[in-house]
Amino acid sequence: MTIKNHAIAPALIALLAALALAACSGGGEGHGEDAGHEAPAHTSSSAGLPNGNVGAGETLASTKGEATGQSCVDCHGSEGNAPIDATYPKLGGQYADYLGHALQAYRSGDRDHALMSSQAKGLTDQQIADLAAYFASRESQLRDLHNVH
Repeated sequence: MTIKNHAIAPALIALLAALALAACSGGGEGHGEDAGHEAPAHTSSSAGLPNGNVGAGETLASTKGEATGQSCVDCHGSEGNAPIDATYPKLGGQYADYLGHALQAYRSGDRDHALMSSQAKGLTDQQIADLAAYFASRESQLRDLHNVH
């Protein structure tokens, strides 16, 4: 290998790293608009879900479920950050994949909770993806438990 090739290698590595980061980011924050529709918040899901739509998730989060007569925001609060009970989690800013996996587990019965299992049972994969995208797009009030006093 010549000295000339050694000078190119770091630049090539930096370029490849930048391309990989751009691909992982999905090209932006996921809040842009395209022909009047909000762009999906995520382009892939480890839960095997379709792309989620933030706007559809926002509407669904306020829609009363047939099983319980409650909506997501009735229990988890506005934008998922004001739960009605301290034992209910804050959803705003949570990872979309985590929310997707959790809702799938409630739907399948692998995770059991009197209200959540009933709420999730009738959700489609697209609805789960939309809810996950919406709550992930909200401001986070999550905190690291290492900092809890």
